[in-house]
Amino acid sequence: MKQTRGTEKLCFAFMLVVAVQISLLLIFRITSPTNQGKEALASKTSNGSLPSSWALIQSLQGEPIICDRTHDNYDWCFLNRPTILDSNSTTFYSIGSQHSQNSTTKPTIMEKVRPYPRKWENFTMSLVSEITLTTSSIDKPCEIYHESPALVFSVSGYTGNFFHDFNDGIIPLYVTISTLFPDQDVTLVIADFTNWWYSKYEVLLRAFTKHGIVNLANQTSTHCFPSAAVGLISHGPMTILPNDHPFHKSSFLEFRSLLEIAYSKCHATPPPPLKEGKPRLVFMSRAGKVGRVILNQHEIIKAADKAGFDVVLFQPTKFTYLCDAYRLINGSHGMIGVHGAALTHSLFLRPGSVLIQIVPLGNEWLADSYFKNLANSLKFEYVEYMIRAKESSLAEKYGLNHTIVTNPNLIIRGNWSALDSIYLKGQDVTLDLNRFRTYIEIAYSKAKRFID
Repeated sequence: MKQTRGTEKLCFAFMLVVAVQISLLLIFRITSPTNQGKEALASKTSNGSLPSSWALIQSLQGEPIICDRTHDNYDWCFLNRPTILDSNSTTFYSIGSQHSQNSTTKPTIMEKVRPYPRKWENFTMSLVSEITLTTSSIDKPCEIYHESPALVFSVSGYTGNFFHDFNDGIIPLYVTISTLFPDQDVTLVIADFTNWWYSKYEVLLRAFTKHGIVNLANQTSTHCFPSAAVGLISHGPMTILPNDHPFHKSSFLEFRSLLEIAYSKCHATPPPPLKEGKPRLVFMSRAGKVGRVILNQHEIIKAADKAGFDVVLFQPTKFTYLCDAYRLINGSHGMIGVHGAALTHSLFLRPGSVLIQIVPLGNEWLADSYFKNLANSLKFEYVEYMIRAKESSLAEKYGLNHTIVTNPNLIIRGNWSALDSIYLKGQDVTLDLNRFRTYIEIAYSKAKRFID
């Protein structure tokens, strides 16, 4: 009995503290996420300032659970009160709620979210754990108290592909914190946790929060938070829409600064020394039966070297130590590679660097949406080498006059399987050396201006 009363006193004290925190959160944090201009609150007024969210705050003050399910690629929900996490049921229950499990006066509110921003892909989302938020209570004591709100997301889905690790994970994490928690620290609660993922991104995660990570898969204790948000906000492929929030400005350049903070402090193997007067070009190599391999890579490297570059070959893997990768790429002046996940490492280039993207047949939309878009956001000098039909292995396989070669858009339209099997995994390239020399010389002149 004494132990029970002691627990009740602790919970009461916790509720008093978090009540103040919740009031502050309502004033500063509850804002509508941006969605390519769909919501009025995400758009800017004519004088360039953010529109007032006071009306939204007033309308939501009495709501215990707030959800936004209006987007094509993600959902998020916010439990706007002290909460206890029961990891066995992956459920956030309310603490001290009038909506108890046996209540007949007020109906229980319950929302379920799969916290991964690709909700249009049914199979992918079926791999993501479902998280429940409810206004009902649970007859369990708080065993671990957290002073900051919980932010829950999953590392399932396409995790393991470096592009998707950032596009569907790290970048939406940055956007969500900037949008929902611009003036607050958070505690990251990770669903579908894998040790290799955490080992790879541990250094970067420390830049998002000063608190320890909660692995939802191995918890045996109950955790209590002042509130909880479940789900990540995505602005689209490799996109961060600028936000001039007074507490936390966000943009791709600000995100790049976060990478600098995280990776400039970690221990890394020193890269090869720079050669005086020569800009260093990181050559992203692809090998094996992965598709989009440059079959005359040796000749291309020689051409880049002859143009004046100091070429460094880089072939990343799933287990590449990112501190080493950052140290090499951040200290270089350019990057070249065929469109693919490895070009996501261009995030580590400094603004003003050169990015040369080689675009195979049928890859035009992806190349523009992902890495051309990224290059513009990070102020790179962008050079695009669009291959011609005769430079593709598909011409040899199907013939120059085959529809697969002459009209990739007709084949791909509405058919992701064809894009993947034919144009991503089923195509290699042999670059025209004479044509390539023109592009590499342009890139060299831009890199030389950067180094000077």
